[in-house]
Parts: sequence; C-alpha cells; structure tokens
Amino acid sequence: MDRDPARQRIRARYLIETGVDVAEAAAVMAGEQSSGTFVAVEGETPELKARAGAQVERIEERGEVPAPSLPGARREAGRPIRRAEVELSWPLGNLGPSLPNLVTTVGGNLFELGQFSGLRILDIELPPAFFARYPGPRHGPDGTRALTGVRHGPILGTIVKPSVGLGPAEVADLVRRLGEAGLDFVKDDELQADGPICPFEDRVAAVMRAVRDLEDRRGRRLMYAFNLTGEIDEMRRRADAVERAGGTCVMVVLNAAGLSGFIDLARHTPLAVHAHRAGWGALSRHPLLGWSYVAWQKIWRLAGADHMHVNGLRNKFCEDDDSVMESARECLRPMSADRPCLAMPVFSSGQTVRQVPDTLRRLGSDDLMYLTGGGIMGHPHGPEAGVAALRAAWEAAAAGEPQEVRAARDPALAAALGAFGA
Repeated sequence: MDRDPARQRIRARYLIETGVDVAEAAAVMAGEQSSGTFVAVEGETPELKARAGAQVERIEERGEVPAPSLPGARREAGRPIRRAEVELSWPLGNLGPSLPNLVTTVGGNLFELGQFSGLRILDIELPPAFFARYPGPRHGPDGTRALTGVRHGPILGTIVKPSVGLGPAEVADLVRRLGEAGLDFVKDDELQADGPICPFEDRVAAVMRAVRDLEDRRGRRLMYAFNLTGEIDEMRRRADAVERAGGTCVMVVLNAAGLSGFIDLARHTPLAVHAHRAGWGALSRHPLLGWSYVAWQKIWRLAGADHMHVNGLRNKFCEDDDSVMESARECLRPMSADRPCLAMPVFSSGQTVRQVPDTLRRLGSDDLMYLTGGGIMGHPHGPEAGVAALRAAWEAAAAGEPQEVRAARDPALAAALGAFGA
C-alpha cells in the first residue's frame, strides 16, 4: 500500500470568478467542502482541521472581468470581479475511495456559493486507492478491437435512424443492410429504450438474428450497442438478455442512469459498455459553470466506460473543435501508471466524410469510433453507398491522399462530398 501522504490526497483544479478577495473565496471553498461551515463550531479544532480539512494548494490569478458571468453572487463594494485558477486537496480519509462521494466532495454545494459568479471544475487527480477499488474499462480500445475484429484503423459506425418509430424487424433489416455494406458498429439512438413500439427484448432478438447471419457471411461479428438505460434491476436484466443472445455491447445514458447505477452495471456485465453523454450541455455549456469534460470523463472511465462520446469536429452542437479534440485525446491518456483506464473516444454529431481528414490528423491516432448517422443514412444513393463513401474517406486520409483525388475514382465518395457540402 502506498503510504506517501501526498499521494493519498484527492486534488481538484477550478476556474473561479468572484467579487470578494480571491484568497478568501478559495478558503470558503475549502471549508465548505470539508470540515467548515458558515460559522465556527465547537468541534472544529485545529487538530480536526489538520486531519480532515481541505487545503488550498495553489491560486493563480487570471485577471479582472467587467461584469459577473452568473447572477446572484455577492460582491464587496469597490472590489473588482476577478478570475483565478484554484487547486484544492483533501485527505483520502474523509471519504475513502468512493466515486459517488468524490463527486460530492469536489463539487457539492460549491456551484451555489454566494461568493462566486463563476465556478468550473477543470481537472481532478486521484490517489492510488481509487484505482485499486475501481478497475476501469473492461475492454477499452484493445478489447473493442478484439470484439469487432477491426485490428487497424477506426471503428466505423452509425446510429439507427429514424431515432425512434421503427419496430424490431425494421431495425434488424437496417442492421442487415449496414452490415452487408461493411459497417463495424451500429447503436441505438439514446431515445430508443424499451417502448411499446420497439420493446427491448424483441429488438435484441431480431437484431441478433441479423448479426449472426452477417457473421456467417463476413467472418466477424458486427457490434451493436443496445440502449438499456433504466433502473438498476432493469439494466441488469437487459444486459443479461443481450449476453444470452450473443451480443457484445450495451449502451448507457450516463446522466440518466446515474453514477451508482452505472458502476453497478459495469461490474455486473462482461459486455463492452458504450457511454452516451446526453444531457452533457447542462453541465458544461456555460464556460464559468459546471465541469470540464477532462475532469468529468475520468469519473466514468474509472467506473467502467469502454467508449466515451466526445462530440465531433464541426458538429451540429455548440462545442468548438479545440474542445472536442481535447476531450478525445484525454480519453486515450493514461489515468495512472498502474491503471491506464483508456476509453475509446466516440466521434459523432453531424459527422460526414468531410470531417474525416481533420479528425485523424488532429487526434494523431486511429483508436476511435467514428459514427455518422445522417452521413450514412442520408447518402443520396442509400446507406450502402454511405458506408462505402465513409470507408473510402478514411482510407484516403490514412494514405495522405486528398479526398478530391480519391473521389475522382470513387463515385460513392464523390456523391457524399457533393451531398454534404464544404
């Protein structure tokens, strides 16, 4: 066991904005998230504070701003509004290696404190005890490659579209078409769960018949991620149904299932777990509130996520490309020397053949999933041509060949470039 006290501390780094003294604001953060409260109490002795109090490790001023970013904060008369990066640390003894309680410790009430007109968690650093308790991804990039039979290059996939409204047989027919065209991966949309139009177990049975038929002809098994998001017992039962049917992957909407539910599922099932971040914008869209993806994804990787959605370049949402790439690179960056906990980044959201060269160039790795729903399903010559165009785009990018050169001899890619604009 590692006895180094410095390595037994939890650390978190924040961006704050405050209209009070920055050092005072940081001290309030430390007190609120450990042994303190708004007044001194009898039991908070110097000895207890030394044992259990959070420490302000570092403050770096980031300058003044003309107006508060968020409403409701207190401001001292005549004092400017300032931003700073603050690092806090906590003794592991306060909570033990517990991911649910970690979220409360590093976040908790901080976002509501009156001293702040902005507060965002930028990163977290965990002591070895967390990696001893939580194994991290069961499969990750290497295991996912083994399950899909894709030894080199990206794992190319799509999302069932229309997102909802198709019945089990219709979903299975679409999977059969996409698999015959050479696709590696298909997933449910996050809106498709266990409704009467497309019951979960009926969908599993129909889709897996198609997958087995495809495997007989292709020699490898298409990976289908069934969305089993629900209550804990439901998720366990649904995962078991997928495993019995020969499936290799399930999908969970993280913010809907919750951290404890996700931990339970990842421990329960041997299947690859595809983590969808629907609802992420509520935690991140304001730059002075919530979580950075760098910090947030570490929790879910340690909890057992094999694949993590990271958005995509020039996406249909509001996230800029630099943020997307930082998120993707972070999924492939080891969390510790002993437990890398690597997760495969999943690019999606408005992706087509157009973003392929920049995605490969900027990530610097082909350990990724590239999911394009409309980019395949919306191809003017049909989904089969959409798959062919996407594969041609990746082959050209890997070879350093301009898309337009490849398109001159590849009608499917040429049609995709024309359909999806610049």
